[in-house]
Amino acid sequence: MQNYIPILLLIFLFGCNKQPSESDLLNKKDPKGKYGEPVSEISPLSFSELLTSPNNFLNKNVLVEGVIKEVCPMRGCWVQISDMDKMESVRVKVKDGDIVFPLSAIDHKTIVQGTFVRLDLSKDQAINWKIHLAKERGVILNPENINLQEEDYYEYRINCNGAVIL
Repeated sequence: MQNYIPILLLIFLFGCNKQPSESDLLNKKDPKGKYGEPVSEISPLSFSELLTSPNNFLNKNVLVEGVIKEVCPMRGCWVQISDMDKMESVRVKVKDGDIVFPLSAIDHKTIVQGTFVRLDLSKDQAINWKIHLAKERGVILNPENINLQEEDYYEYRINCNGAVIL
């Protein structure tokens, strides 16, 4: 019996050290804090600067500050952030599971850092992307009823490696 006590003690200690699940992180009540890698101390770009001259920043590391307007409701793998005037916005995407943005982050100020990219989409990809985004919100779209606009064929986004939610 004495031989089992150390083993039982180890099982108890490590068994109680449960890592939070993705669902736990997605439903976190207080979103404030640091996510992913630390953000640098450089001055943030304004949305107008970033989106007026996007080619100047493509594939470069950028830092922006804004307000979280949407969070991916399924996995917390993206947020849509807008400038303080809520005139312009950009999607901030993370690698699934690396960072999970909680749903409670909506309307919180954030600072995000990552690589600014442009995704160019074919007609089928654009339709599928619209269907996917709607499905995340619980809406089912019929592909035959989707009318695409010019801006549906591309998306600027930041592939985020670090963020702070304030």
